[in-house]
Amino acid sequence: MKNSKDYSKKIQKLYRTLSRKYPKVQKVSHEKVIDAIIYPVVSAEMSEKRTDSIIRKLADFFVDWNDLRVSRAEEIVEVLGKDTPVTMDIALTITMILNGIFNEYHKVSLEALKKIGKRPAKQALEKIDGTSRFVVDYCLLTSLGGHAIPLTDRMIKYLRNNDLVNPDADDQQIGGFLAKQISAKNGYEFYALLRRESESTKAKKKIKAKTTRKKKSKTKTKTKTKTKTKKKTTRRKKA
Repeated sequence: MKNSKDYSKKIQKLYRTLSRKYPKVQKVSHEKVIDAIIYPVVSAEMSEKRTDSIIRKLADFFVDWNDLRVSRAEEIVEVLGKDTPVTMDIALTITMILNGIFNEYHKVSLEALKKIGKRPAKQALEKIDGTSRFVVDYCLLTSLGGHAIPLTDRMIKYLRNNDLVNPDADDQQIGGFLAKQISAKNGYEFYALLRRESESTKAKKKIKAKTTRKKKSKTKTKTKTKTKTKKKTTRRKKA
Protein backbone atom coordinates (compact mmCIF):
# COMPACT_ATOMS: atom_id res chain seq x y z
CA MET A 1 0.00 0.00 0.00
CA LYS A 2 1.26 3.49 -0.89
CA ASN A 3 2.41 5.65 2.04
CA SER A 4 2.12 2.61 4.31
CA LYS A 5 4.25 4.21 7.04
CA ASP A 6 1.87 7.14 7.40
CA TYR A 7 -1.20 4.92 7.45
CA SER A 8 0.49 2.50 9.86
CA LYS A 9 0.77 5.31 12.44
CA LYS A 10 -2.90 6.15 11.94
CA ILE A 11 -3.97 2.54 12.47
CA GLN A 12 -1.91 2.20 15.65
CA LYS A 13 -3.41 5.45 16.96
CA LEU A 14 -6.90 4.21 16.06
CA TYR A 15 -6.30 0.95 17.94
CA ARG A 16 -5.21 2.80 21.09
CA THR A 17 -8.18 5.17 20.88
CA LEU A 18 -10.74 2.39 20.43
CA SER A 19 -9.19 0.32 23.23
CA ARG A 20 -9.84 3.20 25.62
CA LYS A 21 -13.27 4.01 24.20
CA TYR A 22 -14.90 0.57 24.38
CA PRO A 23 -15.08 -2.16 27.09
CA LYS A 24 -12.61 -5.02 26.96
CA VAL A 25 -13.31 -7.42 24.10
CA GLN A 26 -14.21 -11.01 24.88
CA LYS A 27 -12.52 -13.16 22.25
CA VAL A 28 -14.84 -15.46 20.28
CA SER A 29 -13.75 -18.94 19.22
CA HIS A 30 -15.86 -21.45 17.30
CA GLU A 31 -15.10 -25.05 18.16
CA LYS A 32 -16.65 -26.34 14.94
CA VAL A 33 -15.34 -24.85 11.71
CA ILE A 34 -18.77 -25.03 10.06
CA ASP A 35 -20.15 -22.68 12.76
CA ALA A 36 -17.43 -20.16 11.88
CA ILE A 37 -18.71 -20.24 8.29
CA ILE A 38 -22.44 -19.82 8.89
CA TYR A 39 -22.04 -17.08 11.50
CA PRO A 40 -20.20 -14.55 9.26
CA VAL A 41 -22.63 -15.09 6.38
CA VAL A 42 -25.32 -13.62 8.62
CA SER A 43 -22.97 -11.23 10.44
CA ALA A 44 -21.81 -9.60 7.21
CA GLU A 45 -25.30 -8.08 6.82
CA MET A 46 -26.57 -7.93 10.42
CA SER A 47 -25.28 -6.55 13.71
CA GLU A 48 -23.51 -9.07 15.93
CA LYS A 49 -26.31 -8.91 18.51
CA ARG A 50 -28.93 -9.73 15.89
CA THR A 51 -26.67 -12.39 14.36
CA ASP A 52 -26.40 -14.18 17.73
CA SER A 53 -30.20 -14.25 17.94
CA ILE A 54 -30.58 -15.54 14.37
CA ILE A 55 -28.00 -18.30 14.83
CA ARG A 56 -29.89 -19.51 17.93
CA LYS A 57 -33.16 -19.52 15.97
CA LEU A 58 -31.59 -21.51 13.11
CA ALA A 59 -30.16 -24.05 15.57
CA ASP A 60 -33.54 -24.44 17.29
CA PHE A 61 -35.62 -24.64 14.11
CA PHE A 62 -33.50 -27.02 12.01
CA VAL A 63 -32.41 -30.49 13.11
CA ASP A 64 -28.79 -29.79 12.13
CA TRP A 65 -26.82 -27.88 9.49
CA ASN A 66 -27.50 -30.62 6.94
CA ASP A 67 -31.23 -30.08 7.49
CA LEU A 68 -30.57 -26.37 6.89
CA ARG A 69 -28.70 -27.25 3.69
CA VAL A 70 -31.68 -29.04 2.10
CA SER A 71 -34.27 -26.47 3.21
CA ARG A 72 -35.96 -24.02 0.88
CA ALA A 73 -34.70 -20.45 0.93
CA GLU A 74 -38.20 -19.19 1.76
CA GLU A 75 -38.29 -21.40 4.84
CA ILE A 76 -34.93 -20.03 6.02
CA VAL A 77 -36.10 -16.46 5.43
CA GLU A 78 -39.05 -17.06 7.76
CA VAL A 79 -36.60 -17.94 10.53
CA LEU A 80 -34.41 -14.95 9.71
CA GLY A 81 -37.34 -12.55 10.03
CA LYS A 82 -38.84 -10.30 7.35
CA ASP A 83 -38.69 -11.28 3.68
CA THR A 84 -36.28 -8.71 2.27
CA PRO A 85 -33.57 -8.80 -0.43
CA VAL A 86 -30.99 -9.01 2.40
CA THR A 87 -32.57 -11.98 4.21
CA MET A 88 -33.17 -13.78 0.91
CA ASP A 89 -29.54 -13.24 -0.10
CA ILE A 90 -28.38 -14.64 3.27
CA ALA A 91 -30.60 -17.70 2.88
CA LEU A 92 -29.39 -18.41 -0.66
CA THR A 93 -25.74 -17.89 0.33
CA ILE A 94 -26.02 -20.27 3.31
CA THR A 95 -27.51 -23.07 1.21
CA MET A 96 -24.97 -22.47 -1.58
CA ILE A 97 -22.05 -22.75 0.85
CA LEU A 98 -23.45 -25.78 2.68
CA ASN A 99 -24.10 -27.57 -0.62
CA GLY A 100 -20.58 -26.69 -1.76
CA ILE A 101 -19.14 -28.21 1.43
CA PHE A 102 -21.30 -31.32 1.07
CA ASN A 103 -20.28 -31.83 -2.56
CA GLU A 104 -16.60 -31.52 -1.67
CA TYR A 105 -16.45 -33.46 1.62
CA HIS A 106 -19.61 -35.63 1.32
CA LYS A 107 -20.82 -34.28 4.66
CA VAL A 108 -21.62 -30.91 6.19
CA SER A 109 -18.39 -30.60 8.14
CA LEU A 110 -15.07 -28.84 7.75
CA GLU A 111 -13.18 -30.45 10.63
CA ALA A 112 -10.77 -31.91 8.08
CA LEU A 113 -9.33 -28.41 7.63
CA LYS A 114 -7.91 -28.51 11.15
CA LYS A 115 -5.53 -31.27 10.08
CA ILE A 116 -3.91 -29.34 7.27
CA GLY A 117 -1.86 -26.12 7.29
CA LYS A 118 -3.45 -22.70 7.57
CA ARG A 119 -2.60 -21.70 4.01
CA PRO A 120 -4.12 -24.88 2.46
CA ALA A 121 -7.13 -24.41 4.73
CA LYS A 122 -7.60 -20.85 3.47
CA GLN A 123 -7.32 -22.02 -0.14
CA ALA A 124 -9.89 -24.74 0.52
CA LEU A 125 -12.33 -22.22 2.01
CA GLU A 126 -11.89 -19.85 -0.93
CA LYS A 127 -12.84 -22.62 -3.36
CA ILE A 128 -16.23 -23.18 -1.73
CA ASP A 129 -19.03 -21.52 -3.71
CA GLY A 130 -20.53 -18.55 -1.90
CA THR A 131 -17.72 -17.77 0.53
CA SER A 132 -16.65 -14.12 0.58
CA ARG A 133 -13.35 -12.69 1.82
CA PHE A 134 -15.06 -11.70 5.06
CA VAL A 135 -16.38 -15.24 5.63
CA VAL A 136 -12.99 -16.82 4.92
CA ASP A 137 -11.06 -14.40 7.14
CA TYR A 138 -13.56 -14.71 9.98
CA CYS A 139 -13.36 -18.50 9.86
CA LEU A 140 -9.55 -18.42 9.85
CA LEU A 141 -9.47 -16.01 12.79
CA THR A 142 -12.07 -17.63 15.03
CA SER A 143 -11.75 -21.35 14.31
CA LEU A 144 -8.53 -22.24 12.50
CA GLY A 145 -6.00 -20.14 14.41
CA GLY A 146 -5.12 -18.06 11.38
CA HIS A 147 -4.05 -14.43 11.31
CA ALA A 148 -6.56 -12.25 9.48
CA ILE A 149 -8.62 -9.10 10.00
CA PRO A 150 -12.17 -9.75 8.72
CA LEU A 151 -13.70 -6.64 7.15
CA THR A 152 -17.36 -5.96 6.42
CA ASP A 153 -18.30 -3.42 3.74
CA ARG A 154 -19.17 -0.93 6.46
CA MET A 155 -15.76 -1.35 8.14
CA ILE A 156 -13.98 -0.70 4.84
CA LYS A 157 -16.11 2.41 4.22
CA TYR A 158 -15.23 3.66 7.71
CA LEU A 159 -11.50 3.23 7.06
CA ARG A 160 -11.70 5.04 3.73
CA ASN A 161 -13.95 7.86 4.94
CA ASN A 162 -11.60 8.60 7.84
CA ASP A 163 -8.47 8.53 5.68
CA LEU A 164 -7.06 5.54 7.58
CA VAL A 165 -6.03 3.66 4.44
CA ASN A 166 -4.91 4.65 0.97
CA PRO A 167 -7.99 5.59 -1.10
CA ASP A 168 -6.61 3.68 -4.10
CA ALA A 169 -6.18 0.41 -2.15
CA ASP A 170 -8.70 -2.36 -2.88
CA ASP A 171 -10.37 -4.55 -0.23
CA GLN A 172 -7.70 -7.26 -0.45
CA GLN A 173 -4.85 -4.78 -0.05
CA ILE A 174 -6.55 -3.16 2.94
CA GLY A 175 -7.02 -6.53 4.66
CA GLY A 176 -3.41 -7.50 4.03
CA PHE A 177 -2.16 -4.12 5.27
CA LEU A 178 -4.12 -4.36 8.54
CA ALA A 179 -2.89 -7.91 9.17
CA LYS A 180 0.68 -6.58 9.01
CA GLN A 181 -0.06 -3.76 11.47
CA ILE A 182 -1.95 -5.83 14.05
CA SER A 183 -0.34 -8.87 15.69
CA ALA A 184 -2.05 -12.26 15.59
CA LYS A 185 -2.85 -12.22 19.32
CA ASN A 186 -4.62 -8.85 18.93
CA GLY A 187 -6.37 -9.71 15.67
CA TYR A 188 -9.82 -10.47 17.07
CA GLU A 189 -9.77 -7.54 19.49
CA PHE A 190 -8.93 -5.08 16.71
CA TYR A 191 -11.61 -6.58 14.45
CA ALA A 192 -14.25 -6.32 17.20
CA LEU A 193 -13.30 -2.74 18.14
CA LEU A 194 -13.17 -1.52 14.55
CA ARG A 195 -16.52 -3.15 13.85
CA ARG A 196 -18.17 -1.50 16.85
CA GLU A 197 -16.83 1.88 15.82
CA SER A 198 -17.88 1.48 12.18
CA GLU A 199 -21.41 0.53 13.27
CA SER A 200 -21.76 3.40 15.75
CA THR A 201 -24.41 6.06 15.12
CA LYS A 202 -21.76 8.73 14.56
CA ALA A 203 -19.98 6.65 11.91
CA LYS A 204 -23.26 5.89 10.12
CA LYS A 205 -24.15 9.59 9.96
CA LYS A 206 -20.72 10.45 8.57
CA ILE A 207 -20.98 7.82 5.84
CA LYS A 208 -24.52 8.96 4.98
CA ALA A 209 -23.44 12.61 4.80
CA LYS A 210 -20.51 11.79 2.53
CA THR A 211 -22.72 9.70 0.24
CA THR A 212 -25.24 12.57 0.04
CA ARG A 213 -22.50 15.06 -0.88
CA LYS A 214 -21.26 12.77 -3.65
CA LYS A 215 -24.78 12.43 -5.08
CA LYS A 216 -25.29 16.21 -5.03
CA SER A 217 -21.94 16.74 -6.72
CA LYS A 218 -22.84 14.28 -9.49
CA THR A 219 -26.23 15.95 -9.96
CA LYS A 220 -24.62 19.40 -10.30
CA THR A 221 -22.13 18.07 -12.83
CA LYS A 222 -24.91 16.55 -14.93
CA THR A 223 -26.93 19.77 -14.78
CA LYS A 224 -23.96 21.86 -15.93
CA THR A 225 -23.30 19.46 -18.80
CA LYS A 226 -26.93 19.63 -19.96
CA THR A 227 -26.90 23.46 -19.79
CA LYS A 228 -23.74 23.68 -21.91
CA THR A 229 -25.21 21.28 -24.47
CA LYS A 230 -28.39 23.38 -24.79
CA LYS A 231 -26.38 26.59 -25.33
CA LYS A 232 -24.31 24.98 -28.08
CA THR A 233 -27.45 23.74 -29.80
CA THR A 234 -29.04 27.21 -29.68
CA ARG A 235 -25.99 28.87 -31.20
CA ARG A 236 -25.96 26.40 -34.11
CA LYS A 237 -29.61 27.13 -34.87
CA LYS A 238 -28.96 30.90 -35.05
CA ALA A 239 -26.04 30.39 -37.40
